[in-house]
Amino acid sequence: MKASSPSIGSGWSLLPLLCFLLIFFGAGLYYHSIGTEFAFYQVKAPVAIVPAIVLALILGKQSLSVQLDTFLRGIGDSNIIMMCLVFLLAGAFTAVSKAIGGVDATVNLGLQWIPAQWVLPGLFVIAAFIATAMGTSMGTIAAVAPIAVGVADGTGLSLSLAVGAVIGGAMFGDNLSIISDTTIAATRTQGCEMRDKFRLNFMIAAPAALVTILLLLLLGDAATVGEIPEVEWWLVLPYMAVLLMALSGFNVLLVLFCGILFSGILGLAQGTFAVAGFANAVYSGYESMLEIMLLSMFIGGLGALMKEQGGLSFLTHWILRISQRGGLMATKRAGESAISALVAFSNLFVANNTVAIVLSGGVARQIAEQHEVDPKRSASLLDIFSCVVQGLLPYGAQILLAASLSGLSPLSLAGSIWYCWLLAVAALIAVFMGLPKSTTASTEGV
Repeated sequence: MKASSPSIGSGWSLLPLLCFLLIFFGAGLYYHSIGTEFAFYQVKAPVAIVPAIVLALILGKQSLSVQLDTFLRGIGDSNIIMMCLVFLLAGAFTAVSKAIGGVDATVNLGLQWIPAQWVLPGLFVIAAFIATAMGTSMGTIAAVAPIAVGVADGTGLSLSLAVGAVIGGAMFGDNLSIISDTTIAATRTQGCEMRDKFRLNFMIAAPAALVTILLLLLLGDAATVGEIPEVEWWLVLPYMAVLLMALSGFNVLLVLFCGILFSGILGLAQGTFAVAGFANAVYSGYESMLEIMLLSMFIGGLGALMKEQGGLSFLTHWILRISQRGGLMATKRAGESAISALVAFSNLFVANNTVAIVLSGGVARQIAEQHEVDPKRSASLLDIFSCVVQGLLPYGAQILLAASLSGLSPLSLAGSIWYCWLLAVAALIAVFMGLPKSTTASTEGV
């Protein structure tokens, strides 16, 4: 490789990132070839990244102590610490709300209101609401996919369409949710308000969701839903409170803390758990976020090393060169195309939308600043294109989980997730036609 000019940076500094992708993706391919379930999750990402960090330290030209200081500064970046705090509180809220029966109550309440001919679009809407409230597509699929399987078996509806509707709704909600780790990562790395990102994201995603609902209505026959247990409607209130507070502009840490307390009080009042049980549910929520929290910290440190060594400058330069071909030049469209391609490409390798956003966030912000792309727009594109890829990956966790619950092939499911295909179309239209028109850039914060 030829030496790069100082302004371009050094391509050698990207080797640690390639090392991480090779270990993580290569291990997934190996386990997939021998038929292991959840093949791409056998080697955890926080472990796979350790050799990459060691390689970055070896490649550095400064002393080890100086490089370790750089690494620690990257871990201690305010955006990384803020993400970790939000991850912990979001996990706690999800765990406590699930423990008191909030997920089951929400599902049953939705089914109670759905006319028979609206079962398929109804499954999409229920999954979308739960994922928006919980901030997790995996939790949503685990809760709603078994219901979709039961409904399909009892009514003769296409099983792949029913489960595909659930995955699509889960990805819609995860993409938009204020407390989703993808939203947290996208907004923190781009320096914009969550509510601003939500509004712009919704304007791009809503048309895709509406067309999906229409297609599901046309493709699905009338179905009969079996007997629904009595709905304890008050268990839905914590989700509603979190949504309303978040959309009203309250600090996300305060929103999640209040949600945890609300769910905990309901659990204590109805005798679901005692004080010790409430504390254990909170801690189990913390534990569920350990992997993404550790990975975020390690990536923050690795990113600081690569930036110091010129790797991020090199990557930004070449991504922009590719995006400027075809006459785009230094336009917002070129920047948006580069951001979209960067996160989509990353997601193909790591099979995790949050990880892809965290990996791409720093470079995407540089591209956005150079091309005057609004921070909330770059955050939306990061989240949307990672959502599209993650929702269609046959080796992604969402499809693998749904396939294991339904007994369907992951490849057959990928073709039935109408929402993600339509979201890809809507996002490409938004990039190349500059829609919706952007307003004043957001200020940094949560």
